[in-house]
Amino acid sequence: MYVLYTILASLVSFFILKWLKKRRYCTDLKRLDGKTALITGGSSGVGKETAVALATRGARVVIACRDAEKAEKAVREIRLRGRSLNVAHMELDLANMASVRDFCERFLQKEKRLDVLVNNAGEEEEEEEEEDVVAYPMPSVLDWTDDGFSMCFGVNHLGHFLLTNTLLPRLKECTPSRVVTLTCSNYKYQKLDFQDLNYNLLPFFTYSRSKLANIYFTQELARIGEAKGVTAYAVHPGFVQSGWTCHYSFLFRMLMQVVMWMFFVPCELGAQTVVYCAVSEAAAKHNGGYFVDCRPATLRPFARDSGVARKLWEASERLVKLV
Repeated sequence: MYVLYTILASLVSFFILKWLKKRRYCTDLKRLDGKTALITGGSSGVGKETAVALATRGARVVIACRDAEKAEKAVREIRLRGRSLNVAHMELDLANMASVRDFCERFLQKEKRLDVLVNNAGEEEEEEEEEDVVAYPMPSVLDWTDDGFSMCFGVNHLGHFLLTNTLLPRLKECTPSRVVTLTCSNYKYQKLDFQDLNYNLLPFFTYSRSKLANIYFTQELARIGEAKGVTAYAVHPGFVQSGWTCHYSFLFRMLMQVVMWMFFVPCELGAQTVVYCAVSEAAAKHNGGYFVDCRPATLRPFARDSGVARKLWEASERLVKLV
């Protein structure tokens, strides 16, 4: 009987866990015909699933990635799954500010519209392109960018900060337009230190600070852009099943695959809140908001400090030489 009870308890626990990780789908069927969406890091994970969803809705989709070979392969898949030939890729390295400026110049010359900007990508690992520089102690997390910034802060925040600001005039021309930036619930474990924005010691804390910076960036962008018809949203897509374990041993990868299958959500589900913020009129009522599971969520009080958001914006302008 003990064995039977153990099996039953295990099954009940399993189904409870499966229920707890169940996520909401974006049910808004709004079309995006005639509109252009730019997604950084769209060759895998949440970025690719977002690209498929927006292409299905009729948008012209441009994915910006560092690895041209992976991007081309992803474009073929997105076209097939999204039932659209209006998908393209452009080269972008968010760890290099010169590359960001060059990308923006090429994009503005080539693309006449920009209606949705999804700041999804971070550093692209050699073996697996992640949605952002992750919180786990992979060898590259504590590296430095070509411009001397910590990899997490430089890619997850500063690269997208420069990209968004340089493309902001085009977003204003195509209003109403939206900027969706991926963040993470890990933001709550750290606060910014303006004496050391380049903090680069413990991977988890380094990552958490960069995700908090994404939230402040969204809030200040919402304040600046609202009068011009540009709205901004920060999205926590949940903990998704991705390839972050690629640098570890085979046994560890197998163990984490089981853990991710039980507790994490597929990338398609992770992308739902991103799509929701890109298309939903209900989301538009929460400009500058933080979203989880296709609905606004409450931030910790320190993450709602408009003074800190403005201070970070001004510091970022100096760091990327916008002023």
